[in-house]
Amino acid sequence: MHIFPKQLRPSILHLFVFAFFAVLIALYILTTGDTMMLIWGIPTLLCLLVFPMGLTYLSQSQYTNLIPVYKAEAKDVKIREINQSMISKPIRIEGLVEEVRFRSLNRPHFIIGDKTGVTTVKMFTNPQQDISKGDIVEVYGQVIRRYIFAGDPIVNGVDIRRTDSNEIKQRPSDKKNKKQN
Repeated sequence: MHIFPKQLRPSILHLFVFAFFAVLIALYILTTGDTMMLIWGIPTLLCLLVFPMGLTYLSQSQYTNLIPVYKAEAKDVKIREINQSMISKPIRIEGLVEEVRFRSLNRPHFIIGDKTGVTTVKMFTNPQQDISKGDIVEVYGQVIRRYIFAGDPIVNGVDIRRTDSNEIKQRPSDKKNKKQN
């Protein structure tokens, strides 16, 4: 189980909360002169960073343990084939990363497209590799609903990795747009 230390970073939100409370503690000490606040203030501030990083580590280790299971059970599908009847089924898709959202919150959502369509891949922890727009990736995951009980089917990503493929996959609508230009 190898988890890269660079992935155990706090999110922007955690850093903001840490800074906010550090400023509050500093203001309290400056206005009251009560340095005893540091006895519990500093450990509390450290917990605001350590706990989220610990949870990230635990989440990544669980996902790392699931990768072999998904690789063994996943069915290869095209994005167009993902539908409601596949909810909770393990799948494997391959496609081009068109957009990356929420990376700063350590819960990235990847918009993945292939020749047949586009879907969202939600990750509940940072992937082991840094994935960027334009990368061709292989995704193992489970089909879920976008919202807990409703919404269109999307992929809960367990593992996402760049592939060695040099072929850029395009949707049919992208080919039409290139012909028009």
